[in-house]
Amino acid sequence: MKHISSRDNPLYKRLLRIAAGKRDGGGHWSEGRDGDAGAADRAGRQGKPPVSRAEEPGPIAPERPEPRHVVLEGVHLCQSWLQHAGVPELALFDVQRLESQAELRALAARLPSALCHTLEPRLAKGLSQVEHGQGVYFLAAAPAPALPGRIDHCCLWLDRVQDPGNLGTLLRTAAAAGIAHAYLSRGSAWAWSAKALRSGQGAHFAMAIYEQVDLMAARGRLAVPLVATSLDDAQSLYDAPLPARCAWVLGNEGQGVDPALLKAADMRVFIPQAEGVESLNVAVAAGVCLFEQRRRFGGSGSALD
Repeated sequence: MKHISSRDNPLYKRLLRIAAGKRDGGGHWSEGRDGDAGAADRAGRQGKPPVSRAEEPGPIAPERPEPRHVVLEGVHLCQSWLQHAGVPELALFDVQRLESQAELRALAARLPSALCHTLEPRLAKGLSQVEHGQGVYFLAAAPAPALPGRIDHCCLWLDRVQDPGNLGTLLRTAAAAGIAHAYLSRGSAWAWSAKALRSGQGAHFAMAIYEQVDLMAARGRLAVPLVATSLDDAQSLYDAPLPARCAWVLGNEGQGVDPALLKAADMRVFIPQAEGVESLNVAVAAGVCLFEQRRRFGGSGSALD
């Protein structure tokens, strides 16, 4: 393995830029803050609009869904990449941890030696986006699948969800509910940002994620109903005749689903909850909706594929 011992190493400097959310050729995405973004999908208490909280936007996806490089950090994410996507472009290991930890040695043994590099511990720590890193990093190109011509599967549509923590949790929730496709509108956080990856906990590798999608234009490709979360002209989730397959659209943390998408929806639902309480965080609301659908149509997930 090649060894990196200096912060001035060109490869290390490149990795620092990518880990910070910057593109290889310049430009960057600014990381937003983690935390609750209540009222995002306007699915909450009946009769009153939710109280919104302004949040800093997360890293915004590029204008077109071209592949961007990402630094994957941690044993779980790197193992998931190997399992679902194959060999990364590069792998980097904290040299001391590689010598002392069998788990890292086993991971390195699965990779071609030419792709592997070791780092001085101080450099590995500098590359980490968390307080207690695990000493392993993969450099890879984030997938950018082409939009299908016909959308006939159960899927998640996210309209300008800007908090990367929320976005990652939404993907994790959808994957757990058996949904394998997510469509992210323009203005949404970048799905492959460090915060979204940490929140997703591997869900990214179980789904096809389409970014920078014009959701109104994609409406014409839908061969399943469009179901929106809303407080206006909506019926209770638990009384609504949910279809076995549909496109669930959930919206921006402060503004909810775009009015044009709401108008284009085949069904609108709200989640009944106690009075006097702020409406649910968008990821929590998605979990309630998706698992209510899963409950009705069986736990195997086949109806949601």
